[in-house]
Amino acid sequence: MNVSSPNVTVVLQNRDSFTKALTKNMIVVIISISINYIYAGLIFTFCKHQIFYTNPRYILFIHLVINDMTQVTLTVILFIISYTIYKLSVSVCCIFILLALFTTENTPLNLASMAVECYIAICLPLRHVQICTISRTLMLIGLIWATSMLSVLPDLFVTLATEPLDFFHSRVFCLRQTVFPHPLIIRKRDLSYAVFLVIVLFVIIFVYFRILFTAKTASRDAKKARNTVVLHGFQLLLSTASYATPQLKDALQHWFPENYSDSLFAYYIIVQILPRSISPIIYGIRDKTFRRYLKRYLLCTRSFHKP
Repeated sequence: MNVSSPNVTVVLQNRDSFTKALTKNMIVVIISISINYIYAGLIFTFCKHQIFYTNPRYILFIHLVINDMTQVTLTVILFIISYTIYKLSVSVCCIFILLALFTTENTPLNLASMAVECYIAICLPLRHVQICTISRTLMLIGLIWATSMLSVLPDLFVTLATEPLDFFHSRVFCLRQTVFPHPLIIRKRDLSYAVFLVIVLFVIIFVYFRILFTAKTASRDAKKARNTVVLHGFQLLLSTASYATPQLKDALQHWFPENYSDSLFAYYIIVQILPRSISPIIYGIRDKTFRRYLKRYLLCTRSFHKP
């Protein structure tokens, strides 16, 4: 079966030179190592102090960190494979793509959940302890994963039902459209992405304005929460760009046909990598409690006091 698409064909026909390919891979690897180093410090800080792993807000945050750390690592592996091994077995590629899709779709849902927790803390402070418990937070994380799986796994089931067994033993350039090529999957993906985008944006906008009205007459904490939601919204805006990936790639191919591979590289950095670097800024730098402990771990110091 022919699993090619116009975008894939253009990429295959316009392979980068060795120098350009090496430069792109070095940039991606350096950025990913830097982000993962900070994330490792966040995870270590979280695990070492009870003040963090008994707080629902930080539990949601660290889930986002682990999720994005996984997503960055997977996409970097796929990026390097596209320049080295070049083609993968469909069955192996399916595993990489499914995991990457799970973690990619988790991010906006996790951000929306964190915004809601922030709203409850500021607008319903007397009920925050009752509503935002550790057990409910863990259930919410499970719901996030279940929602992403329900969105992604039908792609696999449709492919298993419509493709011959030989297809899964063939080798392809590892992209979502090459391992899940059925037209029904594309229509389902566009519909589910539109639903996700509307729901998540509605939550962020609703939470922002409720906190905005509260912040006009409330404490400095409310104003800080409002700014945090703004950062969540900016990160969400970048993350939800993944929902428009097919349309954006088609536009890039139309606007920059001779530099399509370079456009895809810029798109990858902006949409896949940049949003994952904002979380450390929100909590690792802006949050005083986290900053106090994180700075010591990142600077490899040992002189700290446990809470």
